Amino acid sequence: MLISDFNYDLPDELIAQYPTADRRGSRLLALDDGISDRVFSELPSLLRPNDLLVFNDTRVIKARLAATKETGGRAEILIERVQGDRTVLAHVKASKTPKTGGRLLLADDVEVDVLGRNGDLFELQFSTDVLQFIEAHGEVPLPPYLGRAADAVDIERYQTVYAKDPGAVAAPTAGLHFDSAMLEETRDVGVRHSWLTLHVGAGTFQSLREDHIRDNRLHSERVEVSEACCKAVRKTKLLGGRVIAIGTTSVRALECASVDGAIQPFNDETDMFILPGYKFRTVDAMITNFHLPQSSLLMLVAAFSGKDRILDAYRHAVREKYRFFSYGDAMFLTLDKST
Repeated sequence: MLISDFNYDLPDELIAQYPTADRRGSRLLALDDGISDRVFSELPSLLRPNDLLVFNDTRVIKARLAATKETGGRAEILIERVQGDRTVLAHVKASKTPKTGGRLLLADDVEVDVLGRNGDLFELQFSTDVLQFIEAHGEVPLPPYLGRAADAVDIERYQTVYAKDPGAVAAPTAGLHFDSAMLEETRDVGVRHSWLTLHVGAGTFQSLREDHIRDNRLHSERVEVSEACCKAVRKTKLLGGRVIAIGTTSVRALECASVDGAIQPFNDETDMFILPGYKFRTVDAMITNFHLPQSSLLMLVAAFSGKDRILDAYRHAVREKYRFFSYGDAMFLTLDKST
């Protein structure tokens, strides 16, 4: 397979620049036996008693920081991962690549020492607590394709209402459509909820570099699937319900916790790359946003619902002028068991 096999034409005007006025105000394309055009507020009608919704409770941190080099030049830090109270892995953008032993200067006289390199990333040490500092001085790291700086709206809306565990530098965007009332409405139809954590990295926006799909490797992300989540999945399967992942991050987490068959607690890194031909072990349905052409996430949903069916659905969405990407509309997908 080639990455060019997963392309589609998307007019720029369909890329959602801002969220809808209400979280549940998006449209919802349902892909099951056929394609149906709905609105997200209709989601409860697509659910069944004993279904389980699995949410990613990661919290987006204000990972973008303006910095100054000791020589006076400007730099930008985009934190990829917080490793300790004062240490991070980060992308650093500057006119000249920072050297090991160098230093960057931040607001409030905070200093950042360059400890070394880790692939494309820099190991940095702050002179103060990282999370406290970025909460006060950082910027919400919007996706690069939006081409704008974050504003006050993004501070609230580029975060799920159930976000709990800080560490993501990109939102698990399928969850952005849920408000507190929608969470209760899904419970009212007999659906249960469970939670896991996958800290989404900036690598989720990186393009695949190799033309042949299997020559590519994905970035690693930290995943925690608890025993409580595993028990909820097992109970759902026993009762004949469906495990419905909220977002591709939840899909990836659940499936990497199921690599040996039955789901088991998982607390580790994963670079799992789900491609057409993959046999899903745990997830029966998912809610997801629309993904970039030729991206690993488009390949994941193609593996889930069938490549031709997904690309047909995307072309339908373009014709019907759905809104795309992080602040865009959603899809409800059921597993194509023939794939």
